[in-house]
Amino acid sequence: MSDALRVGVRVPPCDRADRITRTVRRAEELGFDDVWFPDSQLLWRDVFTTLTAAALGTERIGLGTAVTNLATRHPAVVASAARSVAELAPGRFTLGLGVGNSSVGPIGLRQTTSAAMREGLVMLRALLDGEDWDFEAPENGKVRSRLRDPRPEVPLHLAASGPRNLRLAGEIADGVILLSGVSPRTLAQATARVREGAQAAARKTQLPLTVSAFCAVTDDIEAEARRIKPICASIAQNGGAPFLALAGIDVRVPATVRGVYPDLVHAEDWKAAVDICSAWISDEAALRFAQEFCLFGTADQITDRLRALHTSGVSGVFLQHVGSYDPPTDLIEAVGTCVLPRLKAND
Repeated sequence: MSDALRVGVRVPPCDRADRITRTVRRAEELGFDDVWFPDSQLLWRDVFTTLTAAALGTERIGLGTAVTNLATRHPAVVASAARSVAELAPGRFTLGLGVGNSSVGPIGLRQTTSAAMREGLVMLRALLDGEDWDFEAPENGKVRSRLRDPRPEVPLHLAASGPRNLRLAGEIADGVILLSGVSPRTLAQATARVREGAQAAARKTQLPLTVSAFCAVTDDIEAEARRIKPICASIAQNGGAPFLALAGIDVRVPATVRGVYPDLVHAEDWKAAVDICSAWISDEAALRFAQEFCLFGTADQITDRLRALHTSGVSGVFLQHVGSYDPPTDLIEAVGTCVLPRLKAND
């Protein structure tokens, strides 16, 4: 592939927007290509407020949602927010969308279905393109409206892990955020489903593929691996056991795990979550998960895996640290000073 791999980092809006912007500026200084912000209204500050501050406080780095949703936010509201950020960061903003997860669970809503996601994406694209849209109105049948000052250039990326949404992404999205980690086996299955969707829609252009992965620059993979037991348990708990089995990880996790708030991935007491999940996730299984699905290892090892990902057709990655309520300061410093220089030396 001719274009260089885009390396981004996930930064939760876990503090005041001005303080988070300092973290984003540091990532920009160190050469990261993108910063991705998750959206969860009870866990973090408002994502579009944080994006606005980051847009005003940076010059080059790409900014995106990873991800917002169409359950707690109406598509028209999302379109307006996306337009507003894109005006402040021309050519730098990507709207990443997903089924809701930690946004919907804590308030008792269901995740967005594939059918609703399709309708929402089509509506978003039309509004951002400046087209009229017929909104359903219980009393009047339909109301035709449009978005003033649209921004047609905003790309819509769909985050997906299941086959239906992977095919949907290939069919109608402008890019795909793959939630399958960096395991070659699961990536091959996921990208195959994306291709099926693209072929069904007779799309010829290859879509950008961004892979999310937990990352730790370390000489002690075993110690770091123990810390991601809740991540492995959550994947197994939410229908991902077959993916884990492809990598030789056979685990069974109860549908409900007590003692962890708000959920396994975003636990407020991470140590307690690790201890609880140790009942189902052994140290050996955690190590296997870290080696197969995550980017854990020395700077040289991570660099080699990133190059392999790029060779396989991945256009970007966004790296995650363990934790939801502190910025990934250490990860940004470690990757920015030790991995990115190695990676870009051969670009």
